[in-house]
Amino acid sequence: MKKIPFIVEEAFGDGFIARALGESIFTEADTWEGLKEAAKEAVRVHFEDETYRVRIINNAQ
Repeated sequence: MKKIPFIVEEAFGDGFIARALGESIFTEADTWEGLKEAAKEAVRVHFEDETYRVRIINNAQ
């Protein structure tokens, strides 16, 4: 299983932005929970082959 670390920053104003290291994956959301879901969806879209998809997104708080 490939691990993809994300850098998460607070967005200007409200919400969060996540940027993957080593991959062209970017996403944003208004809430922390929403960001985790958006990151999962962004990974699904980025990797067409299920073999390379990330199965777990850890909660770093």
